[in-house]
Amino acid sequence: MDANNPNKDKRSTPEWAIYQRDLFWKPHNTGEVPPFNTEPGKLEELAKKKLTESGWYYASSNAGQSYTHLANRQAFYRHRIIPRMLVDTNLRDTSTTIFGHKVSAPIGFAPIGINKIYHPRGELPVAIVAKELNLPYCLSTAGSNAIEDVAEANGAAPRFFQLYMPHDDELTISLLERAFKSGFDVCILTTDTWQLGWRHDDVATGNYAFYKGVGADLGLSDPVFQKRLKEEGIDPTKEPERAGAKWIDNVWHGRAHSWEKMPWLIEQWKRISGGRPFCLKGIQSVADAKKAVEVGCDGIVVSNHAGRQVDGAIASLDALEEIVEAVGDKTYIMYDSGIRGASDVVKALALGAKFCFVGRLWVWGLSIMGEHGVRHVMKSLLADFDILMNVGGFQNIEQIDQSAIESYPKAYSMISDRAKL
Repeated sequence: MDANNPNKDKRSTPEWAIYQRDLFWKPHNTGEVPPFNTEPGKLEELAKKKLTESGWYYASSNAGQSYTHLANRQAFYRHRIIPRMLVDTNLRDTSTTIFGHKVSAPIGFAPIGINKIYHPRGELPVAIVAKELNLPYCLSTAGSNAIEDVAEANGAAPRFFQLYMPHDDELTISLLERAFKSGFDVCILTTDTWQLGWRHDDVATGNYAFYKGVGADLGLSDPVFQKRLKEEGIDPTKEPERAGAKWIDNVWHGRAHSWEKMPWLIEQWKRISGGRPFCLKGIQSVADAKKAVEVGCDGIVVSNHAGRQVDGAIASLDALEEIVEAVGDKTYIMYDSGIRGASDVVKALALGAKFCFVGRLWVWGLSIMGEHGVRHVMKSLLADFDILMNVGGFQNIEQIDQSAIESYPKAYSMISDRAKL
C-alpha cells in the first residue's frame, strides 16, 4: 500500500494497515524480518516450542475432551461476511467507545492469569502494549504482578479489573479498593470459575503454578491477605508454596456464589468507584442475561471461558445471538471465546456484540517473544481488522451489523474432531 497515502493524515484512527507494508518492505530493504508468523495455528505451534511443558499445558488445556473449544470455532464457520464494493473507506474509523473510553478498536485484552508462566515479567509487557495501542487491558485476580505495578506499566490507558470473588468480604473489598485506586475503573466478575474445570493435561501433571509457589504476587501484595497469612503463621518468603496455595484457594475456592450476593457486590463496587460500571463475565443463557439486567449489571461478557470450564457446552457465539435478541437493548454486551482473527471480531459485532476480548493470541505472542511478541500479535490483528474494513466496505464500526453477514443453520459435525486452534 502507498505509505504516502494522504488519507492517513485525515483519519480519526491510525492507519493500522500500514503494518502490513512494513512487514513486506523491511526484509528486502532494511534487513528486518517479521518476528514470527501470526497465522493462529503456526503461532500456537511456535508457542508450544518456546514454553515449558507446564506453561504449554496451562495455556492450551481445555475442559474435558475440548468439545466446547471445538464448538466455539465451529460456530464462527456458519457465519459468512458479505463484502460491499465501491464503498469509500478511505477515512474509515476503527474506533469505538466502551464505558466512556474511546479506544482504537472494539478489541481488548482478555483477563488471563499467571502470566509469569509465559514470561518472567508476567502481566507487565502486556499492559505496556495495551497502553501503546490504546486497547483496554483487563487484569485477572489471578495475575502474577501486583495491581499497582500493572497500573504503572499501563499508564493512562483504559483498564478494567476482573474479579474472582473470595469468600472473605474484607479481602474482596481490599482488592476492589486497590484496583480502583490504581485506575481500573470497570469491575468484571467472572461467574464460571469458582474452581478450575477438569483439564486432563494439567491434572495428569499436577500443573498448578500457585501450589509450586509461582504467580501469587497479586495476592501476596494485598494488605488484607498479608494479614491472613500472618494469622496462620505463614511466611511467604520461607513457604511460598503454602502462601501461594492459601491465595489461590481464596480465589478458585470451589464454593459457589449466587445471585443473592450480587446486590452486595455491586453496592460495594459502586461505593468504591463512585458509580463506575459493574459487569458479569461467563454468561451463556438468556435467563442469566435477563437476571444480570434485573440485578443492575451495566454489562455482560458472553463467554464460556474459551471452552476451559464446562465441556460439551454451547458455543459462545451461538449464545451471543440469543442473548442479544433478549437484552441487547438493555445492557452493554461484550464477547469472549474463540476469536482468532479480524473476521471473527466482525462476525461477533455483526451478531450484536459491542466489544470483543482476545486471549490466547496475545498469550502465544507473550510466550514467544515477550513484549515484542505481544506487540506483533496485536498490531497484526489491528492491521487485519483495518484491512478487512477497507476491502469489505465498512466505514465504521456502526456499519457492522446483521446485514454484514449471512448465517447458516446450526448443523455441526457429530464427529469428535479436535479443533487445531
